[in-house]
Amino acid sequence: VWGGGALLAGALIREVGLSKALVPRYPGVTSALGCVIADMRFDRVQTINALVDSLDIQKLVSEVKVTAEEGKSRLEEANINFEDIKNIIELDMLYVGQTHTVAVLLPLELANIDDELNEKLIKTSFEETYLKTYGRLLENLGMRVLNLRVTVVGRRPKFDLSILAPSGENSVENAKTGIRKVWVDGAWSQANVFNRLMLPKNAIILGPAILEQSDTTIFIEPDLEGAVDDFGNLIIQRQVT
Repeated sequence: VWGGGALLAGALIREVGLSKALVPRYPGVTSALGCVIADMRFDRVQTINALVDSLDIQKLVSEVKVTAEEGKSRLEEANINFEDIKNIIELDMLYVGQTHTVAVLLPLELANIDDELNEKLIKTSFEETYLKTYGRLLENLGMRVLNLRVTVVGRRPKFDLSILAPSGENSVENAKTGIRKVWVDGAWSQANVFNRLMLPKNAIILGPAILEQSDTTIFIEPDLEGAVDDFGNLIIQRQVT
């Protein structure tokens, strides 16, 4: 997927061997659009470094609650409309004597944490995660909690990308704005020039071609083609012979 560097997509297919490249509908602002529609999150990691058998469960519960409340407050300060706010509680854990941890997701809701967070849940969750990761458990070794991770996620309403799709009233002929000489592979070639945003769904543009829009310029090289999908993205690939 290429953003502002859409002009390079064709070259990378030819030189690097990529089979396809996708150029978003508005490459120059794709990153900004992602920031606007992506979920927001607050993360905090706190070192615990204690054996499960000697954990202060009540203190752990308190830390989770305080962090979750602060995360919710921080998200609300952004003044964003969220569909809901979700809390993710994880522990970085390992067997005593090990140096690498596994991220253990605790299967509980914040509202039930007083009743559900206990030593048994922590041990069971660690063993399930460790077994899934390494295929076996280690016997007669203590378990250590290294870090507490609390993530508060503000889920935004889903953005319907179809509203960016091309209008069904346009045509390839109407989108063509002219012909331009281009220097390709040591020689001049004639390239058709198009208003990229006027290209309809399912349009296929054979290279050499130049697609222009306000936030980028896309060059489709002679042996490549660009196909417009249902969302207005441009799929560049080798011409089908």
